[in-house]
Amino acid sequence: MKTARQAARHRRRRHRLMVGTTVALAAAGVVAALVMALLPDRGTDGASVAVAPATGTPARPTPPTATPSPTGTPTATGSPTPKASANTPSKRPSAASTPRAARTKSTTAPSAGRIHPGTTYTGVATAYEAGDGDGACGFGPSDDMMIAAMNTTDYETSRACGAYVHVRAANGASLTVRITNECPLPCAPGQLDLSQQAFAKLADLKVGRLPITWSLVSPSTSQTVSIRYKTGSNPYWCGIQAIGHRNPVANLEVHTGSGWRQLPRTSYNYFISADGSGCGSTIRITDIYGEQLTVSGIALRPNVVQPTRVQFARH
Repeated sequence: MKTARQAARHRRRRHRLMVGTTVALAAAGVVAALVMALLPDRGTDGASVAVAPATGTPARPTPPTATPSPTGTPTATGSPTPKASANTPSKRPSAASTPRAARTKSTTAPSAGRIHPGTTYTGVATAYEAGDGDGACGFGPSDDMMIAAMNTTDYETSRACGAYVHVRAANGASLTVRITNECPLPCAPGQLDLSQQAFAKLADLKVGRLPITWSLVSPSTSQTVSIRYKTGSNPYWCGIQAIGHRNPVANLEVHTGSGWRQLPRTSYNYFISADGSGCGSTIRITDIYGEQLTVSGIALRPNVVQPTRVQFARH
């Protein structure tokens, strides 16, 4: 039989046990509540939530999704489909036994030199005995004697060669001549030394000096451009000349293993490759309006005029 002291001791142990259990249950409830609070919200069907970037750090934009265009070329969503421009090069044809040419528009307009389209120049006209029409430009004899020599300043190291200019005299007479020669000093800027046949269309040869104005023109023609290699040309050195072009030639390039190479122009109207680079390869000529003719199939045959099938556009 328990004594009173033992009974008291037993009651105290039961009280401590009950208090400890209550505290433990309360602590467990707090832990469970914290765990539930930290768990992600499951009310979004399991989708993850994106974390916003820290303040001051710009969000990286999402690149546009590529979608096929009507032509099958991928284009960015929301971006306009690029349209072909006038400067888009046309496909170059393959070389054939007959020289061919592709016409393109240069993306960089060449320097027009001193003679600009749409500009009127003032000077005087004189006359000279042109013989068979050959001159400093090296084109050879001319079938049409409506030709002229350009003063040295405007000749500009043969840049004027092959240009057609419309000449107007103070008396109202006019005609169009082709530049085939150079008029050295004392010919002044603006001066044209016409063949006697051309001068006679404007005034009597006895006049001697005739006040004129003149401007560059781009005439109608049935002629196509031809290419000629200079006498002595070979795979190690060559000179190249363009003949029969409607508009003045600004640049001539040859295709090499490293791309296009622009050749320097001489006062006698040939473009020279002093080391032979590009001699006998594809040729590209550019007029002062920026149009380019790419010609293939031209053999390295010195002093032979080789016609192509194209001509610069009329302006």
